[in-house]
Amino acid sequence: MLVGAFADAGVDRPSLLSALDSLGTGAALRFEQVKRCGIGATKFHVDVVETRSHRHLPGILKMIAAATLPDRVKQNASAVFQRLGEAEAGVHQVPIEKVHFHEVGAADSIIDIVGACLAMDLLGVDTLVCSPLNLGSGTVKTEHGLLPVPAPATSALVRETPVYSRGPAVELTTPTGAAVVTTLAANFGSMPAMRISASGYGAGSHDFPDQPNVLRVLLGEGSGAEESTTISVIEANIDDLSPQILGYTMERLLESGALDVTMQPIEMKKSRPGTLLRVLAKPEDRDRLAGIIFAETSTLGLRIYTAERRVQSRRWVNVSTPHGDIRMKVSGEGAYAPEYEDCRQLAIDTGTPLKQIIAEANFAYLKNSK
Repeated sequence: MLVGAFADAGVDRPSLLSALDSLGTGAALRFEQVKRCGIGATKFHVDVVETRSHRHLPGILKMIAAATLPDRVKQNASAVFQRLGEAEAGVHQVPIEKVHFHEVGAADSIIDIVGACLAMDLLGVDTLVCSPLNLGSGTVKTEHGLLPVPAPATSALVRETPVYSRGPAVELTTPTGAAVVTTLAANFGSMPAMRISASGYGAGSHDFPDQPNVLRVLLGEGSGAEESTTISVIEANIDDLSPQILGYTMERLLESGALDVTMQPIEMKKSRPGTLLRVLAKPEDRDRLAGIIFAETSTLGLRIYTAERRVQSRRWVNVSTPHGDIRMKVSGEGAYAPEYEDCRQLAIDTGTPLKQIIAEANFAYLKNSK
């Protein structure tokens, strides 16, 4: 579906197929225009003779290294298979070199993984952002028997990744697809601010009656507009803790990577005054910061939910004042502000009032920007 979507978005198909043929898988490759629930899409077919033979990771990596592919494609495809091998090794409790690649090691999956990496390179894609993954539900038939969805390898691969389940009771994210996006995606969440130049739809094998079985890619460049990102919000209501400990907890959270920490006075049950502790965190830092809250405070529970965060693009500009240099933070819309820590340090070092340092920094920036 990934290769089909990139082909639908305009990738040079002859160049793609020629490079994939150099892998020597013996597979016949072709594209077909189809419809899925009324949506036109490209179906990428990999026709290969089924065998019972297995491949191991070292052999697959040698195939990739020997193929006529750009170095970047070889590196990305090898990284995807390495991640896939690690997941399979963990599931089956064997060394990674001993993993037998069944479905994921077959020629079609090698073509799928290398094809996705190659298509991104041919289209000049520098950054991949992915929406949360729909894993599906129900069961899937594998060489290890009937397994629940998500399959064990998929579960391992999407750890710490935003996921959900909706639609037909089938497998909607395979280990191969999960390995590609979790290895190559820079972020999961809302679509970044961009100018869309092309879009493409890759078709799956089934045609579901209630939703299009397609994967969509959108190509474009950053627009310079406000950036939209997904963050985790962690909250706790606390009414039995010393303000000193709360202050220390805030310091620890900020030092440990929290995007922001606030404390708000609230009135709780039984008319008790309390504090609402709220932490903004990157999704990958959520569990670690939640652990700090449990360790440092008296709370027995937390509320964690996902929110959309928008920030303007920004840059740093150095200005010179009579008391020293100060960094100015300048937004994409032209708003500006001196860096507080720089002003604070100069105020301490020179004995100058902080308000004077800030005024001098603003004056220097305005003077230089004319």
